[in-house]
Amino acid sequence: MPRKSAKARREELAATDPVIADLIERLGPLDFATRLRRRKEERPADAFGALLRSIVGQQLSTKAARAIYLRMLDLFDGPPTPEAVLALSEADLRGVGFSRRKVEYVHDLSARVLAGELELDRIEKLGDEEAIAEISAVRGLGRWTAEMFLLFHLGRPDVISGGDLGIRKAIMVEYGLAEMPTPKEVERRGERWAPNRSLASLYLWESLHAVPQ
Repeated sequence: MPRKSAKARREELAATDPVIADLIERLGPLDFATRLRRRKEERPADAFGALLRSIVGQQLSTKAARAIYLRMLDLFDGPPTPEAVLALSEADLRGVGFSRRKVEYVHDLSARVLAGELELDRIEKLGDEEAIAEISAVRGLGRWTAEMFLLFHLGRPDVISGGDLGIRKAIMVEYGLAEMPTPKEVERRGERWAPNRSLASLYLWESLHAVPQ
């Protein structure tokens, strides 16, 4: 079965929901790579690096996360590996801006990968929910982080993150709701966007830059 073009996916998504169709008309063609470049957010090409980057960025502004991430990279000779991360002490990581909790998270991620408990070379072969479950077993990598990994690293086409605050806020604004929908309400609303929920997520995120904040 031939892969759908970006244009075909936009048209298919627009046909499911007039509100999303209006967003597509207003914002034009969008893709995840462009969003990352606009946010100046590095997304390593390897799965381990991408998850490591996700931990660095948790609960931080894009600017602060980027600064800490770049300082962390200076600790390595080449791309970070599980072995190299475990070789770093808490003092090493704290010195570049990690919290004590995040030191524990990156060490747990590294140890699980080395022990074979998280087989990153097979993650892309798993279904969405299976992949989320395996990633979420790592300390500090909850469902939201796993969903972002599926969206931005694996490029899965049909992921909606019900707990994402940006998506919830965008739905409230675009659909004229009195308050932000709950995560379950987001998931229910998103059912109509299948099999293009990832693209719908992207348009909802980008819509926040087109309205007064």
